[in-house]
Amino acid sequence: MPVSWKRLTLCLVAAGTVAATVSGCIPLVIGGAAVGGTVMAIDRRTAGIQVEDESIEMRVASAIRERAGNDGHINVTSYNRQVLLTGEAPNEAFKQKAEEAAKSAQNVRSVVNDVGVMFNSSLSQRSTDTLITGKVRASIIDAKDLSSSAIKVLTERNVVYLMGRVTERESKRAAEIARGVANVQKVVRVFEILSEDDLKSLSNNRSTGNAAPVVNDSSAAAISTQPATVVPAPSAAAPAAAPVSSGVTTSPVNTTPVQPINDGFTTKP
Repeated sequence: MPVSWKRLTLCLVAAGTVAATVSGCIPLVIGGAAVGGTVMAIDRRTAGIQVEDESIEMRVASAIRERAGNDGHINVTSYNRQVLLTGEAPNEAFKQKAEEAAKSAQNVRSVVNDVGVMFNSSLSQRSTDTLITGKVRASIIDAKDLSSSAIKVLTERNVVYLMGRVTERESKRAAEIARGVANVQKVVRVFEILSEDDLKSLSNNRSTGNAAPVVNDSSAAAISTQPATVVPAPSAAAPAAAPVSSGVTTSPVNTTPVQPINDGFTTKP
């Protein structure tokens, strides 16, 4: 099914707005390098958690500046109190300081660190990433079997990251859509996996107006979270290419450790 150009235009306009804010000298980006976003009214997080995620992004960005400085280009994205770090660091020490800063921030549940040790990406690369995000987002919106408001999309150096609270079927379907977009080199899923019963319960609560309560970090129940999973994008030159090991680490913070998946990533308590 062809992508709706009206929807693609809306996505690209929003993406361009974000790109304009990151094209200056701001080394830390809050909310990801490109358009993500969800609609609060139909988001699968509670309204309180959505607000908390925004606060977490600001706290983590501030903590990284204090601990590591401004030499790198770090994107901070929080979804349901799980923080994803992407971008570039000048050295391994900077990358580790950024992770430590994120783990120390109030109410952070876990940290996924996929920062690359390399020179900061160029403005041209970031523009390409913004365009890719817009295309992926538009394709997900056009998919009739997905709830686009439940999935957050961001792109860094042609690698697409997917975040959200989804079922296993939705996770695979979203990855399938993203990997089919031109110039996508890899897809990384940083999803919280819900059972079909969990999703039904969420839908029932929303339809009856019974939103789940917001809990403090110290008393929060363990949440079933899937570690970041790489989905290699199709390539004409190498159709059977193996996933690239990027050194992503999922670090739980004050919660039950995430169960590791044998996909090239490591999980540490």
